[in-house]
Amino acid sequence: MICTLCPRNCGAERTDTTGTGYCRMPVLPVLARAALHHWEEPPISGTRGSGTIFFSGCSLGCVFCQNEKISRQGFGRAVTLDRLREICGALIAQGAHNLNFVNPTHYTHILTALLEGWRPPVPVVFNTGGYDRVDTLKMLEGKVDVYLPDLKYLDGDTARRYSKAFNYPEIATAAIREMVRQTGPCRFDENGLLYRGTIIRHLILPGQVNQAKAVMDWMAQEFAPGTVLFSLMSQYTPWGDLSACPELDRRLRPGEMRTAQAYMENLGLAGFTQERTSAREEYTPPFDLTGV
Repeated sequence: MICTLCPRNCGAERTDTTGTGYCRMPVLPVLARAALHHWEEPPISGTRGSGTIFFSGCSLGCVFCQNEKISRQGFGRAVTLDRLREICGALIAQGAHNLNFVNPTHYTHILTALLEGWRPPVPVVFNTGGYDRVDTLKMLEGKVDVYLPDLKYLDGDTARRYSKAFNYPEIATAAIREMVRQTGPCRFDENGLLYRGTIIRHLILPGQVNQAKAVMDWMAQEFAPGTVLFSLMSQYTPWGDLSACPELDRRLRPGEMRTAQAYMENLGLAGFTQERTSAREEYTPPFDLTGV
């Protein structure tokens, strides 16, 4: 397989067991964890949890990534398509409100094959960093019910410095427009669970409140009220070697979160905010091959 799935467009050769591209992943899906997760947004986690399946590898290069064990170090186990289908069935049997594929961009070909001719009895969630090609997303039309993208930056220099992706702003905004086109406005069932729609996430970084404001301004201008939901996240925790970006080597200050929350309220954006108590390492799931 010569891969052009992500915006890196590296054209690398991926075989069943090896990968030479930016994500370093083979054709077969490499999974690090598959389990019920209770720390997504309320209409995703519900009361029983979201059936999260974490893919290894990543097309971004975020210096602050808390999941670096799987995103950069490649920890995980390769499984067949049949085994992935079994894992999905096990999560549904455990009561998962949805199937939540986390960081699946470089495995879009696998999801397309998995969902071709099979309609799960629960919504399918595509949980992504937002760095997605529109043409790749079009492969998923009619197969994904809920998109859960990040919108990390609207400034190319910041995106280059923190995620090694100078073109992130234009790529992510185009991707989100395509996601919303596919899903339409957010729709909920009788229990308040989201079964169709798009939730846009933004993680506030230290010293980057203005970036958060720019993201919220873009959302307010781009989408009519009630079309999408916004999730303002305060869970940032310093992680790994931040010597090249020392300004990120601290937690958020209370005033930074308060300022961003007030801005969100003033814009009238519908959605969710996190308490600063979410910024703890224990909220990062253990990548230990559970369920794989």
